[in-house]
Formats: sequence, structure tokens, C-alpha cells
Amino acid sequence: QVQLVESGGGLVQAGGSLRLSCAASGRIFSSYAMGWFRRAPGKEREFVAAIRWNSGNTYYVDSLKGRFTISRDNAKNTVYLQMNSLKPEDTAVYYCAVGAITDSRLYYYAERYAYWGQGTQVTVSS
Repeated sequence: QVQLVESGGGLVQAGGSLRLSCAASGRIFSSYAMGWFRRAPGKEREFVAAIRWNSGNTYYVDSLKGRFTISRDNAKNTVYLQMNSLKPEDTAVYYCAVGAITDSRLYYYAERYAYWGQGTQVTVSS
């Protein structure tokens, strides 16, 4: 069993930055992947980024490459999402998730993740 707690969301002006954190408790195996997803009002949940726990390899949705960066601190069992140059369309609830996903091609699919945090609201004003 893994518990995830996100933090770091809030209200920011367009062009600003935020760093989200996701603290995991419980056993995180080296083969696990940790991902960030988001759900904007009236839209489907979408993949943002993922990181493989052991190697640190990262994966992003193409539209966010260059603005968002995922990283992890193994000692703290924490994953981060650094978000720069934020836009109003980045407004969403952001969720972290963890799953025993060995094929990186599957990182993009929410149903592959077994554990989810409660989400943290990010609001970007214009």
C-alpha cells in the first residue's frame, strides 16, 4: 500500500512558477513509475509527466516539454513537478500517481497507476 500527498498548488499569475511536491509513504519499489496528471474544468484527465523511480528517466506530454520538469528525491520518497511560464490553460487539479509499470510506453495511461493522491489545485490568472 502506498499513500501519496500532494502539496504546492495555489494561485499564480500567468508567467509565474510553482513547484508541486508529492510525498509517498509505504514501499516504493525501484521499478515503479511516478506520474503527474491533471484535470482541467470540463476536460478529461491528462498525462503531464512521469519518472522512473530507479533510473530517473523522465517522460513528458509533448505540449509541456520545456516548461514543466519532473524530478525525484529518493531519500525523501518525494516527486516534484516544477512548472514555469505558467499559462491560464494550465489551471487544473494536479494529481500524482504511482504504479508498477515496467513498460515506459504505458506511463501515459492513467489506468496503469495503482495509487493516487488527493490532488492539488493550481490556478493561473491572466
